Amino acid sequence: MAIQPKKHDMPAQPAEARAHNFDEVALGYTPEMAVAEATRCINCKNRPCVAGCPVNINIPDFITLIKQGDFEGAYQEIVKTSSLPAVCGRVCPQETQCESKCTLGIKFEPVGIGRLERFAADWHNQNVSEQPTPPPSNGHKVAVVGSGPSGLTCAGDLAKKGYQVTVFEALHTAGGVLVYGIPEFRLPKAIVAKEVETLKALGVTIETNVVIGKTLTIDELFDMGFEAVFIGSGAGLPNFMGIPGESLKGVYSANEFLTRSNLMKAYRSQPETPIMKGGKVAVVGGGNVAMDAARTALRLGAEKVYIVYRRSMEELPARAEEVEHAIEEGIDFRLLTNPTEILGFENKDDPRDPRNGFVTGMRCLRMELGEPDANGRRRPVPIEGSEFVLDVDTVIMSIGTSPNPLIKDTTEGLSVNKHGGIIVNEDGLTSREAVYAGGDAVTGAATVISAMGAGKIAANAIDNHLAKSGSSAF
Repeated sequence: MAIQPKKHDMPAQPAEARAHNFDEVALGYTPEMAVAEATRCINCKNRPCVAGCPVNINIPDFITLIKQGDFEGAYQEIVKTSSLPAVCGRVCPQETQCESKCTLGIKFEPVGIGRLERFAADWHNQNVSEQPTPPPSNGHKVAVVGSGPSGLTCAGDLAKKGYQVTVFEALHTAGGVLVYGIPEFRLPKAIVAKEVETLKALGVTIETNVVIGKTLTIDELFDMGFEAVFIGSGAGLPNFMGIPGESLKGVYSANEFLTRSNLMKAYRSQPETPIMKGGKVAVVGGGNVAMDAARTALRLGAEKVYIVYRRSMEELPARAEEVEHAIEEGIDFRLLTNPTEILGFENKDDPRDPRNGFVTGMRCLRMELGEPDANGRRRPVPIEGSEFVLDVDTVIMSIGTSPNPLIKDTTEGLSVNKHGGIIVNEDGLTSREAVYAGGDAVTGAATVISAMGAGKIAANAIDNHLAKSGSSAF
């Protein structure tokens, strides 16, 4: 039978409808679609797709099971190495990882690996209620700081080996960036909650509202009997441009904007934590977070939303699918454009004027691409005399985040780099004995799957360390 050259399309909400609701955009494969897509896999001998997966899922094996109609078997194959399959199937950049290595992709479109992973996980969640059984305890205790993708992966892998794992989360809900950073229309919070419940069934304990560095320190965790600590606290400290006007009312970091919407439900009609609704919005940046912020602003009722990015579409770092969805929904891309100042209202005659201090616009320069920079991307250069003002009343800065310095400042002997990232070796070990770290706390803002890969590496290293030590907390 001839191979279909293109992936089977995934059904999605129509753009005109989804731009006004927070329901999930992509609707997932039906069983028939999943089997049809799985038949495109040629099950090649060298399995390059597995090498392209940071958590080394046995991709051809689970796809073969889908092809055979054994959807639960496919799910069980995935969870041998991945703790968050329903999440990964939705938000991982498969096009630059496993799918980019697919042999079929040499001649045709690669197999829709991410879509098939999502299908298997969703089928399990919809059809199987039985939870996993915790393995026998091995007598060791490990603390995990942060319940984002790296922390949950580390916790899950250790729990499967019999460790007593406690995850300490600063916020009131487990999930880290998965719940505060990624919008409902891309990753429903019920999906994250389901994955967390599965880890709890394995024996993982999750303590929320615990700020490591304030409520407890790393040293105090060891005093409590934990034999190793994994730091997966993410990179929640937003970066700003340092231009005039960033302190005006109506200027948000993307981190704050998305947290208010996703975690604090600011989109409701009478929210406890308010957020902008309506008006004209500029989102500065071109990554996935910028797309999330822009599409969220649209759903909150903005009359116009701009993406302001200083390079061209070819350099845009966001996933192609997210950019495509944003364009379909009506987001206006102002490329080769760089802000220089945020303008605000000022009534010098009446300091009590309620409009004082609010954003009225953003001064920008048009750019052109020059020589490549150190990362190989062509450097944007201002065009002389090209200044103009973009008429907006809300500005969302989405130009990256850095690790919060709280843990570093309260942990003696913990080395960090000039960006605040924790320095680790190839096993995730920090400069402190038995203290490991991974994910955005080490690298700065990166992908969910790369953070998961770091959590998996650290879990293996912790297991090796404690197995050699022969010590026991019980």
